[in-house]
Amino acid sequence: MTTTKLDLTGLKCPLPALKTRKALKALTPGAFLEVHCTDPLSVIDIPNLIRETGDKVEITERAEHGIVFLIEKVDGAA
Repeated sequence: MTTTKLDLTGLKCPLPALKTRKALKALTPGAFLEVHCTDPLSVIDIPNLIRETGDKVEITERAEHGIVFLIEKVDGAA
């Protein structure tokens, strides 16, 4: 399984969700996307995006430097 890192620190809504969607489209099922954000709205936007795409958020971690999401690309996701 591969993990792709996506650094979206400093970007404001809606860019983190849009760039996450684009990155997910390029992944194969079973691959992981590690997304690093600083926008506080990403804790709402990215989980909503993942519900739409059908993929899975494995981990959401909040730290003083920002928010990290680990997303698994699921087979058959849009």
